[in-house]
Parts: sequence; structure tokens; C-alpha cells
Amino acid sequence: MAPRSSSQETSRSGKVARKLLRQIRLFATDVDGVLTDAGMYYAESGDEWKKFNTRDGMGIKLLQKAGIITAIVTQERTKLVARRAEKLTIPELHQGVMDKLSLVREMAARYGLTLGQVAYIGDDINDLETLKAVGFSATPADGMPQVAAVVDYICQKKGGEGAVREIIEMILDAQDPKVQVSISGKRI
Repeated sequence: MAPRSSSQETSRSGKVARKLLRQIRLFATDVDGVLTDAGMYYAESGDEWKKFNTRDGMGIKLLQKAGIITAIVTQERTKLVARRAEKLTIPELHQGVMDKLSLVREMAARYGLTLGQVAYIGDDINDLETLKAVGFSATPADGMPQVAAVVDYICQKKGGEGAVREIIEMILDAQDPKVQVSISGKRI
């Protein structure tokens, strides 16, 4: 199956893609290059910084409100990611993961889900096997070409610039397009 750009619906027909997105019960994401712009910023003091997109964070909160389990799965192990996951109350934070597919399988089984009920967004070769196995896969616009070749959807947005929110909006719309999700009384 050939991937399509976001100007096309997905590599699968729109109806099939919506059907897949309606089944999603667990959303998992990589960090570097997906929730961030893939940059690693180091200060002279040894501090490391990452920039997260607040719109992606709001999207994660919207998924949680809709009853979808959220997860971070990354090879990196940093306090920054732990703090971000804590702030967003992401129940499944998995750092230092070398075999992402095994971890995603284990998570799905723990929740009584199939891999077909899992959406995953990743950007690099360490995400390939997981992306091929889940029910819906995506990569940011600047994901590696090897990844873009196998995913169901290539985002319009780059990593760290709203790619995660883009996928979340698709999931929420497919699951119930008539429901207006709101937080603090404001329409989103």
C-alpha cells in the first residue's frame, strides 16, 4: 500500500480509514520527532531542553476525555518526558523502550484490546515494526522516508508542530463527528 500525503485522505480509502479510526481505543506516540521537532538542545550547564507543542497536549487531553487510553513509547529516558507525561496525566509512559512493538502488544493485551484498536505515530526506523502492526499508523510530514513508505497517513504538520493533534482530530472526528468536545465551556 502506497502512502499518501495529507492532501489525500490516507493510503486506504476514506471509508476504510474512518472505520479504522472509529475502532481506536489506545493512542501511542513516540517523542523525539513527533511530540518534539527532533532537536535536542543542550546548555553549557548540561541541561537538556525539548520543545513540546501545547496543541498536541490539548489533543491528548481531548482523547482522554473521549475515553481513549494515551501512551508515550520512546527509546529515550529523560526527566523532561516524564514531566510532560505527568502534566498531561498520560497513564502509559514507557521510556528506554528498545522493542516498541512488544511493549505496544503488551499494553493492548493488558487493556483487552487488539493491535487493530491501536493508533501509533512515529517518525524513524525504530518505529517501523510498530507502525506496520497497529490498526492505524501515521508519521509527521518530516518523518523519515522509510517510515512514510509504510504508514496509513502522512501528516501535513511536522513533528513538534501539531502532527499529533492532526491525528487526534481525525480519530475524534471519526468516532463521533457530531459531538462538540469542550473544555471549560469553550468550543474546540
